[in-house]
Amino acid sequence: MAVTVAVLAFPLSVFAVGGVKDLIKSASGLVTDTLLPLAFSLCLLYFFWGVAKYVKNSAGSEKAAEDGKRVMVWGIVGLFVAFSIWGIIKFIESEIGLPDVKIIAPI
Repeated sequence: MAVTVAVLAFPLSVFAVGGVKDLIKSASGLVTDTLLPLAFSLCLLYFFWGVAKYVKNSAGSEKAAEDGKRVMVWGIVGLFVAFSIWGIIKFIESEIGLPDVKIIAPI
């Protein structure tokens, strides 16, 4: 994370453009456009893996079914954390007054 912030901040200091708002905008764009969708995907995949473990092992041993339940609970916790981070970032962007980040399609 520190490397990412350094890479994003380097052009601002070299060219003396932008400022704190531009740095926050680019960092929040990285998080909301790349990292959070990845986190949502991984948490959802982990949750469904727990569902599959629970369904597969529910007729078998009780310990294996409990393991599936535990995986499902942690998948839901991960989804909650990812959604909370997204909400906090959107709140900070709205309070600072940053416009939404627009993705420009490459030519």
